[in-house]
Amino acid sequence: MKKDLLAGMRNGETLSRRNQIELVLRLSIPAILAQISTILMEYIDASMVGHLGSSASAAIGIVSTTTWLVGGLCHAIGTGFTVSIAHTIGAGKDEEARQHVRAGLLTGLAFSTVLALNCALIHTQFPYWMGAEEAVAGDASKYFLIFGMTLPLMQINYTGFGMLECSGNMRLPSIMNVVMCFLDVIFNALLINTETNISLFGGRLLLHLPGAGLGVTGAALGTFFSELTGAVFVLLALLVFSQKLHLRRGEKKQLSFHNWCVAVRMSLPVMTSSLVMGSAYVLSTKIVSPLGTIAIAANSFAITAESFCYMPGYGISHASTTLVGQAKGAKRPPLMKQFSYLCVAMGILLMALSGVLLYIYAPEMIGILTPDERIRSLGTAILRIEAFAEPMFGASIVIEGVFRGLGKTMRPTILNLISMWCIRLPLSAFAAARFGLVGVWVVMCAELIFRGTIFLISMILEFRAKKEASPASVSENH
Repeated sequence: MKKDLLAGMRNGETLSRRNQIELVLRLSIPAILAQISTILMEYIDASMVGHLGSSASAAIGIVSTTTWLVGGLCHAIGTGFTVSIAHTIGAGKDEEARQHVRAGLLTGLAFSTVLALNCALIHTQFPYWMGAEEAVAGDASKYFLIFGMTLPLMQINYTGFGMLECSGNMRLPSIMNVVMCFLDVIFNALLINTETNISLFGGRLLLHLPGAGLGVTGAALGTFFSELTGAVFVLLALLVFSQKLHLRRGEKKQLSFHNWCVAVRMSLPVMTSSLVMGSAYVLSTKIVSPLGTIAIAANSFAITAESFCYMPGYGISHASTTLVGQAKGAKRPPLMKQFSYLCVAMGILLMALSGVLLYIYAPEMIGILTPDERIRSLGTAILRIEAFAEPMFGASIVIEGVFRGLGKTMRPTILNLISMWCIRLPLSAFAAARFGLVGVWVVMCAELIFRGTIFLISMILEFRAKKEASPASVSENH
């Protein structure tokens, strides 16, 4: 039976470097697999819609950055509660962790419902605000409306998966993401295209697939139904089956107002960061939209294809939040620092490798998404530019997870604000007018390298300040 290294860390046991690497991998790999399945859902949607033509692709592309903005806000509202769960479990306060579960789910659900209602109110006009052409606006409006109605379900999944991960259970969220991805494929196949016959085994077997022929609307509904299934199971996992987090009879269920405020205060900077980043992505789409339907589609597909490179970074980032958060709760500052540097080094290394693969296989990654040769050519060119940014982008992703584990959620917000609004957006507007979409992606590459650099410097200064503030701290044995 495997030794419970997380429990050992909380109990003050010494962790060798090998133990630390094992813990990072044990927590990262399921999170990376979860990222793969999430991105595959986006990839499947984009691929199936991409084969309907450039207008259908642009319909999703014109609203996609806004869906990231709204989805990011839903993800952010639960962050304070998930980090609090890591801290309380690390401190051995399991009952308080369970109080955070209930409070976090209810707070997130209320917030996401308000966002959903606002999406419903503006969905008709919103594509036109983004600069959509008449041929694109109708489908984009329907997609945005259904996405809005999906937000409460996404909120449950975001928050629930984060809570399970911060309790040390990375495997179940990974499995559930894979199941949701599989269901998304099935729902999309049934809803996007019209009915069709598939010939198998040299014509010896003819398979008839029914289809609703809903196109872009079908893609949105496919995501809705897969998220609905995930929400049902994550609630069961959290409230009934989780060893540490399931609700117990006789326990106090209500989180104190003070602790609720602490969790919300930790969430607010993350929400601000999501707002800063998401609104910047929306403005980026506004910058790209005058370049035409082909540019919009190529930009959207390239972002979807590049997202496969994020998987190692976000997987390790989730692991770093759990490990640093629990080490903080267990009052082991030297171990916090060791986990932080180890996670960042692994994130940079793995995303450098993914950048190499992105450069080599860019044509194939875009080719899966669209048969349009013009979109393929432009998408390949901009993906190969972005490949050079992946290592430092990985550094910023993982370090953001480290800061969340430390409970310092404002720091990434400030750094993202400087990087996106002071560097990327002004230069992108300049480059788009003179060099088109390629110029925009050159700027993006440079900005991501700059962002990773300032995140890395900030983390180093943070731990140096901690060391100077507590010179008597006892080092961990390796």
